[in-house]
Amino acid sequence: MENKIYYLASCDTCRKIIKSLPNSDRLTFHDIRQNPITEQELEEMYQLSGSYEALFSKKAQLYKSMDLKNKNLTEADFKKYLLEHYTFLSRPVFIINDKIYIGNGQKNIIEVIKALT
Repeated sequence: MENKIYYLASCDTCRKIIKSLPNSDRLTFHDIRQNPITEQELEEMYQLSGSYEALFSKKAQLYKSMDLKNKNLTEADFKKYLLEHYTFLSRPVFIINDKIYIGNGQKNIIEVIKALT
C-alpha cells in the first residue's frame, strides 16, 4: 500500500500541515475535492481505522446545516455521508506504512512527522 494523504487543497490548515512535513515527496497527494474518494478508498481507511465515524468530521458546516447532530447516525449513515460529500472527511487523512492518521490534531501531526522521518 502506498503512503498517501487525503486533503483539501483549498484548506489553509491542510496546506500549513503539508508545508511542515518532512519527506512529503514520499506521499501520494489526493485532493478530495478534485478527486472524490471512492468506496474502495473509504473501505481501505475503514479497515485501518475500524470505524466510519472516526473518519467523519463533526465540524463540517454541512453537518450543522443538515442538523445531523440531532440524528442518531449509524456506521452505515457515516459511510453514506462520507461518500456523498468530501467535506465530511476529517482531514487530512494520512496512510503511512499501513497505519492511518486522521485529522489535524497536534498529537496526530507529531505522529505523522515521526512516521515520515
